[in-house]
Amino acid sequence: MDIHITGPLSAEQLQQLDMSSELNNFRPYQRQKQALINITTLPLGRIYAACHRETIIGYVAFHAPDPDSRYARHPLVLELGGVEVARSWRRRHVGSALLDYIFSDPYYEDYIVITTEYYRHWDLAGNNMDVWQYRRLLDRFFGRVGFFPQATRDPDILEHPANVLMARPGRRVDLESLMFFEDILHQE
Repeated sequence: MDIHITGPLSAEQLQQLDMSSELNNFRPYQRQKQALINITTLPLGRIYAACHRETIIGYVAFHAPDPDSRYARHPLVLELGGVEVARSWRRRHVGSALLDYIFSDPYYEDYIVITTEYYRHWDLAGNNMDVWQYRRLLDRFFGRVGFFPQATRDPDILEHPANVLMARPGRRVDLESLMFFEDILHQE
């Protein structure tokens, strides 16, 4: 496999790369590339990419939680906002390689990284899976780097039984911060 993983990328670096037309799960690929560029300008915004030659074939995006969300109340919460791999590159461990690369960086040990996974965003047909098979796949995929499902009263998560909030507390996050995060999870 002729793939290299890089990041965090600046807006200028992203601008120089092509985007696979298969990366359209969230929006058309041209608009998705612009969204990734925009994320680099946000507080805590970070983009990582898996590239084949000079074309992005997979990416992971991080940013601060939406200011209106319950998670924005915590100064150490960082949101993993999106993961996508081009269909023709799936089942080649591109996503796993991205996560391994990202979470080998000690930077993430100072944060509680969350990911909110909503079944409506899952490419069930493209992966030939039902909702529960895909959910198990996500549990394994994110679990490989220390994420685990969290019980929460977040209404967006509770909207469907397959939706899940997963968290990965960094090793340098203190107990008081972890307890505060736990409180946020269970607030109405």
